[in-house]
Amino acid sequence: MKDKTYEIMGDFLKLIEVVANGKRKVLDFGGDMVFYRGEIHMIKVIGDYSGIYVSELARHFNITRAVVSKTVIKLERNGFVRKEEDPSDKKRVCLYLTKRGQKAYDAHHAFHLASDHPMYDFLDGLEEDHAKVIKAFMERANEMVKKHF
Repeated sequence: MKDKTYEIMGDFLKLIEVVANGKRKVLDFGGDMVFYRGEIHMIKVIGDYSGIYVSELARHFNITRAVVSKTVIKLERNGFVRKEEDPSDKKRVCLYLTKRGQKAYDAHHAFHLASDHPMYDFLDGLEEDHAKVIKAFMERANEMVKKHF
């Protein structure tokens, strides 16, 4: 393999390690809105797909329903999420954000707008052929990650 290939793969693998080990990082949006990454991302998905079921959340994150249920219970206890019985299937529970949950959702969105814009600006400035190469790399990288994790 070429030196540049090793260098690029080394950088990519460092990124994977940072992401994999970053699950423990706490995000503090001020006041009593402090979340583990998994918690705020569940809030995001519930906000994006209002009425989502626990099983759908589990599939989305590729984790067990038990892990989702435990997190949802904590978020519900802290006033971020509410559960409602599905009127068409009494065994299912639909998840919704409370007003407090919506505030957390909005704070998370603002956080990403503020911190991610340099990457969006970089990608927006790419020529079409360079963007296609990065897109192809990301698709292959995602397949590689699925095999490793």
